[in-house]
Amino acid sequence: MQGLNTFFHFIIDRKLQIYDLFIQHIELTLFSVVISILIGIPLGILIVRVKKLSTPIIGLANIIQSIPSLALLGFLIPVLGIGSKPAIAMVVLYSLLPIVKNTFTGLTNIEQSTIEAAEGIGLTNNQILLKVRFPLAMPIIMSGIRISAVTAVGLMTIAAFIGAGGLGYLVFSGVQTINNNMILGGAIPACILAIVLDFVIGKIENVVVPEGIKVANGRGKRKKSKFINAIKKYKLAVSLVVLICIIGGVVFSYTRNKNTIVIGSKNFNEQLVMGNMIASLIEDNTDYKVDRKLNLGGTSVVFDAMKAGDVDLYVEYTGTGLVNIMKQNSVSDENKVYDTVKDYFHKNYQMEWMKPLGFNNTYVLAMNKAVANKYNLNSISDLAKVSDELNLGSTMEFTNRPDGYPGLQKQYSGLNFKTVKGLDGGLRYSALEKNETQVTDAFSTDGLLKKFDLKTLKDDKNFFPPYYAATLIREDTLEKYPKIKPVLEKLEGRITDEDMRNLNYRVDSGEDPKIVAEDFLRSRDLIK
Repeated sequence: MQGLNTFFHFIIDRKLQIYDLFIQHIELTLFSVVISILIGIPLGILIVRVKKLSTPIIGLANIIQSIPSLALLGFLIPVLGIGSKPAIAMVVLYSLLPIVKNTFTGLTNIEQSTIEAAEGIGLTNNQILLKVRFPLAMPIIMSGIRISAVTAVGLMTIAAFIGAGGLGYLVFSGVQTINNNMILGGAIPACILAIVLDFVIGKIENVVVPEGIKVANGRGKRKKSKFINAIKKYKLAVSLVVLICIIGGVVFSYTRNKNTIVIGSKNFNEQLVMGNMIASLIEDNTDYKVDRKLNLGGTSVVFDAMKAGDVDLYVEYTGTGLVNIMKQNSVSDENKVYDTVKDYFHKNYQMEWMKPLGFNNTYVLAMNKAVANKYNLNSISDLAKVSDELNLGSTMEFTNRPDGYPGLQKQYSGLNFKTVKGLDGGLRYSALEKNETQVTDAFSTDGLLKKFDLKTLKDDKNFFPPYYAATLIREDTLEKYPKIKPVLEKLEGRITDEDMRNLNYRVDSGEDPKIVAEDFLRSRDLIK
């Protein structure tokens, strides 16, 4: 009962955010389904007419369905960038198979005697298609559309990974912070949307399927309400209005961002706080419009979006710039690291590193204190001696980065865990708490270190470089929006490690990153 009350309080506190994300989810889903229908049904008709194309086209659709959704999204990002476009393209590709297949099946599985009778009264092939095949196939075609629509609702949650918005933002944020209320706050509206969408399409099916076909399918005649009769009478006009509204809404969402500053972030709480902090700072101190493309994924996703011009600025870490982006060896001198990345990014990417914000969010290895005490572990060298008895549960990025686990293994001989599990966000900490893993990667400013009372191991060989946070911004953005630089300079050197740890802890405890960020700015008199 207490958990239910907590959930209702969460819904009330976040009602505006949930409403905005819900509307985004509806727009993205409906637009994707409409495109799938406009492509899928004509494609189904084509392979009925040209039978030799049916096998390769349906086979290709099957192959696309077999590709993991995140992998398909990864393929689309370099081509379409971040935001709504790759998310819509992914959902459209996944939605095509049931529509194409059901259209093909419905149009071909018609009794030959019916076709012969139509030919006997002199109907042309086009007339047979429109007046005989299509009406008879409509129940099967609509079934494919219903499957695609419901599937699209679930798939669209992944759009949050690349800044397209939608209810997935709450789901993934909840996973990162181990906040079940946040997960449910995104998942329940998505489930409701799927049910409502299926119901609405069922009603549309009642309108578009001829009465004679309903009877033939054993549905029987139903007494129709005045509302349904009105829709039937004006169904073309209604369909066009709905289609125009959907397309118009999405086009508006694209065009309204043409003259705005796009601020990105990676997919963990500190980045969400900093992304919101910079966005609010710019909004309050200038007349520029800001678009928050937050929670975009790992370094490669955000930085590629910066290179493509889809993101104007985000907070990056000097060590990440040096090791992960520049592919250079780790350096312990913080000033040398900063000077190196500043010069390199200017020459090679036309991006400027602002001065550091103050805190150093370096990597650490963390453990439950009981496990660390059991093995008497205080440093990574100590850990290397017993690592073959322990399991590492780290972010997937850490398992692949040269300044992550691969580099650690080279620096600390004998560091070889029994198993290495790729986990994301707060799941790492849940696995530690359940003793499914015994070691995880963390950042020195993580609020979850405090929340779970973990022990961090000393990097006694100084492997991890300094990771001082700084704003990374495109130079053409600075030229286009000259008021940005003096505003961003107000934040330089103003955030300590302890400040950041406390801010992260508040978000880890369930607070909205935007509110947390703005509270800090007000405490420093940086916004009103």
